[in-house]
Amino acid sequence: MLEALGYKVEDLVPYIDWNYFFFAWGIPARFASAAGVHDCPACRAAWLGCFSSEERDRAAEAQKLMDEARGLLGAWRNRQCAAAFALLPAWSEGNDICVLPAEGSSGVSHNAGPMRLPMLRQQVPGANGCCLSLADYISPEQPAASSDVRSLPPENVLGLFAASFCEADAAVEAEDEEKYGQMLCQTLKDRLAEATAEKLHEDVRRVYWAYAPDERLSMADLFAANYRGIRPAVGYPSLPDQSIIFLIDRLLPFSQIGVRLTENGMMQPHASVAGLMLSHPAAEYFSVGQIDACQMENYAERRGMTSRELRKYFFRTLAQGESG
Repeated sequence: MLEALGYKVEDLVPYIDWNYFFFAWGIPARFASAAGVHDCPACRAAWLGCFSSEERDRAAEAQKLMDEARGLLGAWRNRQCAAAFALLPAWSEGNDICVLPAEGSSGVSHNAGPMRLPMLRQQVPGANGCCLSLADYISPEQPAASSDVRSLPPENVLGLFAASFCEADAAVEAEDEEKYGQMLCQTLKDRLAEATAEKLHEDVRRVYWAYAPDERLSMADLFAANYRGIRPAVGYPSLPDQSIIFLIDRLLPFSQIGVRLTENGMMQPHASVAGLMLSHPAAEYFSVGQIDACQMENYAERRGMTSRELRKYFFRTLAQGESG
């Protein structure tokens, strides 16, 4: 199953996690509550009054930034954010996820057999005492051929997603050529891309994949990931190899939502995100942490690359001495 969707900015505003917006501006999380303050003088004054005199200037700065962000969102309310997802039959073999491509996948023959997505494994046990890999959340049982992935056990399905703030991107960049205005545009677009992924994931869980059709969660629950399954994005701690983005693009063509990849695997436009969706009820977010030369060589062999070729795609994951 391959689908492309569009969401209006005005419908995505509730899905923006403002904590990350303020973090991008170096404003502490305690001031992010500015996003929830009613826009009347009494409410604004009451909110400012919650802070000490030493912190009030910083709170006013957060309030002003929020006002400007709301102004941009109002101007963009009818713009579209694009999203796409794929739900594909899958099974695990060791630390690899084997995926059967769908018709419409780019550069992949539907009849060519499975594509392997190699995963990394923690080398230091986490809080649960286990060394985790994302492959652990896919069943090792190879599924029977099926025309409808929703008839398969959810643990035999791998979800892929991509989301982007694409429409009229160049025009948005031109709206304010000052450095401050450009940063405001970019940080807000980044949040909208993430909000699109959040909304898409909710729709996939409840409607398209429908493994949680009765889910009804508040925004706070969504931001805390209090739903079944996980949505690790490429480059994040459990999926630190940026080169995996090329394999995802073959299974879920990003071009259908106006996104292209650079030579180094970065998504363009910048306000874009892509990754995996896993439904296993025990799935949790984790950090792979540092990996040593032995795992790196094994992983490179499974990726069909040399460890030297792969190193440039990793961020803060190689053990000391392994990044050169």
